[in-house]
Amino acid sequence: MPDVHDLPAVNACLNALAATLLVAGFAAIRRRNVALHKACMLAAFATSILFLASYLTHKALAGHTPFLGAGAVRIVYFTILISHTVLAAAVVPLALTTLVLALRGRIERHKRLARITWPVWLYVSITGVVIWWMLFSGAFGPRPSGGG
Repeated sequence: MPDVHDLPAVNACLNALAATLLVAGFAAIRRRNVALHKACMLAAFATSILFLASYLTHKALAGHTPFLGAGAVRIVYFTILISHTVLAAAVVPLALTTLVLALRGRIERHKRLARITWPVWLYVSITGVVIWWMLFSGAFGPRPSGGG
C-alpha cells in the first residue's frame, strides 16, 4: 500500500510528465497545431497542479528531506535547489496568467508572456526531477529514509 514516502517518486514522475507535455505543446504550436498545443498545455497545467498538491501533502506529512551529499556536489545541489525554488514560486502566477490570456483569446499577450513562462516552467519541471534524483538515488551519499 502506498504511503507518504512514495510521494517524492510520484512527484518526480509528475514533473517529468509536465516537462514532456511542455515540450510536446511547444512542438505542436511550432507546427501551428493549436488544438494539440492547447491540449498539451492544459494537461501540463493539470499535471503541475497534481504535483503541487502531492508535494504539499508530502511536506505537511513527512517534513523536510535533508541532502546527505558532501563536497562539491553539495554546492551543485543547493545551486539547483535555490534556482528551482525561486523559479517555482514564479511559475505559479506566470502559468496561470499565460493560461488565462490564451483562454480569453488574448493571443498576442499570451504569446509574449509564454516566451517567459515556458522556459521557466520547463526548467522547474526538469530540475524537480534532478533534485529528486540527487536526494533519493544514493549516488551522492546515503539515501534518506523513505521518499523514493
